Amino acid sequence: MEFVLHFDRYLDLFIQNFGIWIYLILFLIIFAETGLVITPFLPGDSLLFAVGAFAATGSLDVLWLILLLSIASITGDGVNYAIGKYFSDKVMHKTLGRFIKKKHLKRTHEFYEKYGGKTIVIARFVPIVRTLAPFVAGIGKMSYMKFAIYNVLGGILWVSSLVLTGYYFGNIPIIKENFSLAILGIVFISLLPGLIEYLRYLLQKKDDKAESGRFI
Repeated sequence: MEFVLHFDRYLDLFIQNFGIWIYLILFLIIFAETGLVITPFLPGDSLLFAVGAFAATGSLDVLWLILLLSIASITGDGVNYAIGKYFSDKVMHKTLGRFIKKKHLKRTHEFYEKYGGKTIVIARFVPIVRTLAPFVAGIGKMSYMKFAIYNVLGGILWVSSLVLTGYYFGNIPIIKENFSLAILGIVFISLLPGLIEYLRYLLQKKDDKAESGRFI
């Protein structure tokens, strides 16, 4: 949490100590955050905003950031998809088949074939979902060509929009003086769609329960 809330402090230290190697460190963080199912806790949106703000001061090159981190996010999702596809084949094994039913895999596959592209792009902007979406796409065996197109589109859009937002707005005095609050705001905004969707689910569940109670 200390690292997440004080990127300005740590990034400055990393840049001073690692120099050009900071690009590799940032690449690996974004790759792991998008490519490994077990690391959704790594910073994503807030990190991109922060490095954009540092690029505006001349500490980092904004074009190199967009290029390298876009590649990191795209290859990360690609690896995540491959892991999901690998495990979907393992699911067919008798032992794993006891826990995950074939009909659920089929339903997942149909969902991603119909809505998958939009899901992959939108998921880029939602923490945790961003890490799980390509894995589930692989589990559901979404066609790779379709996944790849939206993966590239979503990766470039996600990285460039947040880096450039940080680049143009991160050094505005009021934001710079309250950088930790700005980071928290970005995290909150990123989580907001998921929170809204969950509340809608709870309300719908309550309505369905009330509706069913009328017929008892």
